[in-house]
Amino acid sequence: MAEGDDKSFSKKLIGKTVVSKTGKRFGEVGDIIFETRSGELIHLVLANPTPYTEKLELERDNEGNILIPFSAVIAIGDFMVVAEEDIV
Repeated sequence: MAEGDDKSFSKKLIGKTVVSKTGKRFGEVGDIIFETRSGELIHLVLANPTPYTEKLELERDNEGNILIPFSAVIAIGDFMVVAEEDIV
């Protein structure tokens, strides 16, 4: 992947609906936190979290936004699919 491709790839992820393998809706990708030196994706910042997601005790940033570790992402297509067991 060329240098510029990373940015366009990241922009395509913003706004995608985040769901679990079982189809539970978590919310949408609001932003992405990454390591600036390596470009490694660290967390998804969840926008419009569902009531289900609000009940889970997930990691949050300083502003109270819910964070989902990028390592929990198992598929990216029309939806961003995460392994729920990897984040709770």
